[in-house]
Formats: sequence, C-alpha cells, structure tokens
Amino acid sequence: MAEPRTTPQQATRSAAAVPTDQPPTGSAGVSPGVSGGGAPGPAVRPTERPAPRRGLTLHETVLIAVLGVVFGFVYWAFVQLWAPLQLAMGPLADLAANVLAGAWIVVGPLATYIVRKPGVGILAETLAALVEVVFLASPAGPLLLVVGLVQGVGAELPFALTRYRRFGWWVFVASGVSTALVTFAFNAVRFGWLGQDYAMLRLGIQVVSCVVLCGLAARLLGDALARTGALDAFAIGAARRG
Repeated sequence: MAEPRTTPQQATRSAAAVPTDQPPTGSAGVSPGVSGGGAPGPAVRPTERPAPRRGLTLHETVLIAVLGVVFGFVYWAFVQLWAPLQLAMGPLADLAANVLAGAWIVVGPLATYIVRKPGVGILAETLAALVEVVFLASPAGPLLLVVGLVQGVGAELPFALTRYRRFGWWVFVASGVSTALVTFAFNAVRFGWLGQDYAMLRLGIQVVSCVVLCGLAARLLGDALARTGALDAFAIGAARRG
C-alpha cells in the first residue's frame, strides 16, 4: 500500500493554515455582488409585480362589443312589443314607452357589473344604439346614439359614485332610479312631457320600469351568467372567487 504524502501532523497544520472566514464565492470564484475586478457590482433587486391595467383589456373590449350587438337586437325585439302594448293600454297608450323604458337600458348596468371599470356602461349602451341604427334601421335614426349615451350615463352614475367598488342590490336599485330620472328629463325636453296632465304618472311608471327591468334585471342576469363560469376571466368572476 502506498504511503500518504504527508503525516497526520502535517495535514493538521495545513488545514489550520487555511482561513475559514472568507466570504462564499460564486461559480466563478467571485463573491455575489462583487465584480471580477473586486469592485462592488449592482445590487440584485427583487422582481416587482406589474401594476394592474386601468384601461380595457382585449377580452373586456370583445365582451363589451358582444353585449352591445346582442342587446341591440334585444332592444329591437322590445320595440316590436311597443305597438301591441299601446293597443292593450287603450287611453293610456302614450305611456307604453315608459312601461318598456327599463328594458332598453339593461346592458349598461350589466356591462358595468361584469367589467367594473369607468365608462363601460356608457360604451355598451352606445354600441347597442349603434346596432339599432345601422343594422336594424331604427326609426329614431342617428339621434338614437345620443339617447344611448344619455341612458348609459344614467345607468352608470351610481356605480361611479361608489368608485366601482360596491355592487350590492341597493346600487342596482339606485342605477334604475338614476336612469329613470336622467332619461325622463331628456325626453321631457325632447317630447314636451312636462306640460302634460299625467307627467308625474309617466315619471312614476318609468322609475318602476327602470328599477325592475334595468337595475334588478341586470343584477340577476349578471349573477346567472357568472354561475355558469363563462365570466371567470372578468372582474365579476374574481369577486366571486373572493
């Protein structure tokens, strides 16, 4: 058997001569944070999380466009119910539009409920009006775009006042009320409703219609869609996950 090159005493002295307080070195024999020439290198910073996007994402934009197109056709379908309802209401036929008023505004609070960003309700309502004008030949003509804009403002106002952080039932009721008041004021100037004997009856009917067919219906429809899982990629889905 070959003899070792050093005796145990020599090995002990050699090990003691090696300093033990040297800093750890990297794979190239250089301490972390120190450059090859001995100068301190740049400090390593932890990865920062990107800030959330404030604007609309692509899939949110697509969703709003789809909602605008779909409800443009839904609104057109309710227009077809207008004349039969006038016949059924007899002497109060002129109030048929107020009975159906909320059904023509539901996409505003619905889109806001799903996406929860500023301007979404206004955009969805205006797109629905555009579909009615361009593809369905609405008799109101281009003025309907202004109507859609006004409806969207009225529907989105209560959500904006909560900074898009509250989506309880009371906010949807408030959305219906504000929609009714804003659109009634607009149409009162447009059609001269204030000079009529039953102006307050007209306003009361419109408030009830907008609360039920606009505000509460939007909340129910949004919850029903969210339960299917189809909206998991949007703010309403994240809120449900908690």
